[in-house]
Amino acid sequence: MMSRMSPSFSKLLATGLLLITLAACSTAPGTGRSIFTGGMSSEDELNLGAQEHPKMVGAFGGRYDDPALQAYIDSIGQLLVKTSETPNATFTFTLLDSPIVNAFALPGGYVYVTRGLVGLAENEAQLAGVLAHEIGHVTARHSAERYGSTVLASVGVAAVGILTGSGAAANAGGTAAQLALSSYSRGQESEADELGIRYMSRAVYDPDAMAGFLENLQANDRLEAALSGKPEAADNFNLLQTHPRTADRIREAAARAGGIKVQDPIQARDIYYAKIDGMVYGDSRAQGLVRGQRFIHPELRFAFEVPAGFRLTNTPSSVIARHPDGAAIAFDNASKKEAQNTEVGNYLSRVWAAKLNLKDFERITINGLAAATATSRINTRQGPRDLRLLAVRLDSDSIYRFLFFTPTAQTAALANDLRETTYSFRRLSEAEAAAIQPYRIRIHEVSKGETLSGLAATLPFPDHREDRLRVLNGLAAGEPLLVGQKIKLIAE
Repeated sequence: MMSRMSPSFSKLLATGLLLITLAACSTAPGTGRSIFTGGMSSEDELNLGAQEHPKMVGAFGGRYDDPALQAYIDSIGQLLVKTSETPNATFTFTLLDSPIVNAFALPGGYVYVTRGLVGLAENEAQLAGVLAHEIGHVTARHSAERYGSTVLASVGVAAVGILTGSGAAANAGGTAAQLALSSYSRGQESEADELGIRYMSRAVYDPDAMAGFLENLQANDRLEAALSGKPEAADNFNLLQTHPRTADRIREAAARAGGIKVQDPIQARDIYYAKIDGMVYGDSRAQGLVRGQRFIHPELRFAFEVPAGFRLTNTPSSVIARHPDGAAIAFDNASKKEAQNTEVGNYLSRVWAAKLNLKDFERITINGLAAATATSRINTRQGPRDLRLLAVRLDSDSIYRFLFFTPTAQTAALANDLRETTYSFRRLSEAEAAAIQPYRIRIHEVSKGETLSGLAATLPFPDHREDRLRVLNGLAAGEPLLVGQKIKLIAE
């Protein structure tokens, strides 16, 4: 086994990598910069985007069902594209039916914003800044550049593995390369900000709006951290989050905007508020809704309740309830194929938990529904943990699953509460399901005598109401409301 490369082979490898790099370079239209794309052509980008577009839409709740709002967002995006270095390129802008605050782009001009982000923006200029930033990622060909970097890293890692005979080294290198390249680099994010400010300024939008939205984003991150019981500095940089810290981006965006002068810049706040008035806020009927300690799914027609002290979170794949002391509840469903072909008790013991050492197995009935339950114990880094598994058949092709996870010292104390959760699962009647509606954004004009604290008290949330209202409306701590000011409220 060689302990190091021979000089001649090392030189050959370096020459080969150089030839690969030169052969697979192209110029990004947005920046004029030569980038290594690993051979990914513009046509490849178009094909990749078209292939992945339906998957992306499906993964984020589908298109939000509001043709007028979709058309409004598309019109802003298309205007910005006309100001870019690729004015004749085809771009597709999609509003996703997701409550998370996010925006992203696929190769080939596919740009996405979530309704969570649209609800956080304060005006049309802020939304334009987000869309322009994502257009910048496309015109700078950052996805192709990331692909090229991955190819080059893979070639280099494979060569080292061959030369040293070390499979372990190759695996470690591959993992490190994937971690380093799993997101846009700090430089790429800054580049997209710079291009975004260029495009929105050319479209006569207020360039300061990009920094304004980033401030809203930072405030929202801190609010989410507080709601989840995490440290306040929620935007700290780490290896798996290679975007620049929000605070850094605010400073950089403000500095760039300060050097650009736009005559009579557009913010279009009133127009924007009119467009989003009535938009769904938070979970939708199609995704199921968290209401205090209850989770309700009106379209699948079921509901259940978790004990006081647990915080419910609805995700695309499961519902999670966490307790500050370490207990947790996970809820999801079996695959349709497994549910159709297996009796619920056999499903729990022979399919779902086939590899666990189960105890206390029994078949039970929950509000007229066939179910099965069992317990087990697992070892974790924090010590032993008790599990209770519960499978409930709702109809012929659906089985729903609860996993109750408790530190052993808390199992007995939580037993009655978790039993109540078990027996809270029930089918909704058609009338009950029809009556359940999502929260919506409502635009409200402040009247004389109204205060932020008084309006915050009307929000349908159990905690942090004033903080939520300030973040939703981009209000600084202590900033008062003015008579005649329009603000966003949340109501059913």
